[in-house]
Amino acid sequence: MGVLFAVLGMLSFASNILITRVALKRMSIDAGFPIVLAANVVVPGLLFLVAEAERTAPFVWSWKGVGLFVIGGIVGTILGRRALFDAVKLLGAARASVFHSSAPAFAFLGAWLLAGESVALRDMSLIAVVWVGLWLTQPPTGSRPGEELFTPEMRRRGMIAGFIAVAGFGFGNVLRGLAVRAWDEVFLGTMLSSIAALTLQVIITRDWPKVRGDWRSGGARGIALYAASGVATGLGSIFVTYAMKNIPIGVAVLLVHTTPLVIFPVSVLILKRREDLNPRTLGGTGLVLAGVASLLLK
Repeated sequence: MGVLFAVLGMLSFASNILITRVALKRMSIDAGFPIVLAANVVVPGLLFLVAEAERTAPFVWSWKGVGLFVIGGIVGTILGRRALFDAVKLLGAARASVFHSSAPAFAFLGAWLLAGESVALRDMSLIAVVWVGLWLTQPPTGSRPGEELFTPEMRRRGMIAGFIAVAGFGFGNVLRGLAVRAWDEVFLGTMLSSIAALTLQVIITRDWPKVRGDWRSGGARGIALYAASGVATGLGSIFVTYAMKNIPIGVAVLLVHTTPLVIFPVSVLILKRREDLNPRTLGGTGLVLAGVASLLLK
């Protein structure tokens, strides 16, 4: 079940990447991000109401679990996801995606430091194979036409944003994993973490007139696309939380970050980006599949 939930989480986040590509053409991320976070609150909230109607065991409140969910939501959403958007702006999508694929390394480190999880040498070798494969599936620097040149200052700021993003994703997931093990309320915990992230985003957003103007210019379609992105990421957060309840945190995060297995064929077959189809990306995909299959068979 842990592996199944991790794969479902990967599919959800891969769907979000595809939706976001379209949404960015309609509305800026500064205006769309609050919509995404609002949907992140609604999705687990509705699922919690359904689960509550079917509950037979007594409800138990845990301040420790609530605190871990809230901190995990702030770290993973505000530091992780928001910093990744900044990295994309500064470095471009191709370079930023390389950072994103390294987030499991921080998850393994956090799981070792905070959750006491250790990984056998054989598993670490398979995980290394997956990491190398993920890196190879990313397009090399300057491989796509129209990619803008960037200054050393942009590179420096982008590198900082990238490291903050992967650290946020990694440690945010570890905190969610610890939270669900302390408090078995995935829907409510995910909703509370999203409320915390949305509240903080509302506080730090300064130019609300511009955001409202972007909402008007983006129209109903732009808002709907970002809402769909929020539904996808909300479900992804729920799935990965369930996964970490059943399998090691680091392994769950690693499986969730194998989104190139979906993005790569979609990019080539549907978006017609034939430049992505080369020996490098094919070899990387093969390594990811081999490493994941070996982990799952074990």
